[in-house]
Amino acid sequence: MWFQPQSNYIRRAWEAIKRADFVPKGQRDQADLDQPLPIGLGQTISQPSVVAFMLELLNPQPGGRYLDIGSGSGWTTALLAQIAGKDGHVWAIEIIPELKDWGQNNVRHYGFEDQGIVEFIRADGSLGYAKEAPFDGILVSASADQYPIVLQDQLKIGGRLVIPVGNQIWQVTRKSEKDFQKEVFPDFVFVPLRSSDESKS
Repeated sequence: MWFQPQSNYIRRAWEAIKRADFVPKGQRDQADLDQPLPIGLGQTISQPSVVAFMLELLNPQPGGRYLDIGSGSGWTTALLAQIAGKDGHVWAIEIIPELKDWGQNNVRHYGFEDQGIVEFIRADGSLGYAKEAPFDGILVSASADQYPIVLQDQLKIGGRLVIPVGNQIWQVTRKSEKDFQKEVFPDFVFVPLRSSDESKS
């Protein structure tokens, strides 16, 4: 059996937010499979086991402030919003206009925007979102070529960044103003994290 979320908050969000609502209509019969699925424009919705693992590393809590980079289909945004609740907030960053609009529409069905929990932004996620920093957690769903220092600097003390770098997943915890604890987990595959320079080419 694939990796199951251990946190009660994550498990309840998992039950409330259905992956089938975030995949293209023609693939909804595959939504329960533990595999990534294409969502168009060269992007994918990550496989459930990997998303569950990354959320466990992030350890989101009710009332938290979270940045979801590469929000794509909106699935991870909705999961984070379900956990953060009315006292929290999630900023979803997507650089591809069509995906930003589609993911936003998917999440809208759950009413998180109407409740003021979620905000969607079309921007270069590799830069984070300094305007609303610091965050309790930053989740990145695409792989960076190099570890982006700019993102760790947008964490609160005690906050966590979970990001794929190459074929690894990094968990970074801010212990103090200048001290960061890093743990690396190998053997994962993600689509690349796109920057504004790439979007212009």
